[in-house]
Amino acid sequence: MREALAGCRSVAVVGAKDKPGSPVDRVGRYLLEKGFTVYPVHPVRKTVWGLQAFPTLADVPGPVDIVNLFRAAEHCPAHARETLALPTLPRIFWMQLGIFSFEARSILAKSPVMVIEDSCLMVDHRRIFPDA
Repeated sequence: MREALAGCRSVAVVGAKDKPGSPVDRVGRYLLEKGFTVYPVHPVRKTVWGLQAFPTLADVPGPVDIVNLFRAAEHCPAHARETLALPTLPRIFWMQLGIFSFEARSILAKSPVMVIEDSCLMVDHRRIFPDA
């Protein structure tokens, strides 16, 4: 995990919203605080965390290191296919705590994209890089 996260600096947060106290809000703010370039992805919201939001991963203006999903498991396969269609693949497809998708994992299995399920990016980043 340390090796996978080392050098990651940009994150597309799928399902981004800045609702105070929500897990996605805490994680998004943490990533910004730690200096990550964050691209909120939400089909309706225009801004999140004071940043422009993008309706889909394909609309994000550049490559990202991590696709971080805050979506129910049934939506993850579609996001896995969307990820594979990107011009530059991310290093990690990250499904947050409580999210598992065998289908999404299978879709990405033959790609170089690492799949992480049921894990919080913020918690793991803090644990691995406590002084970051």
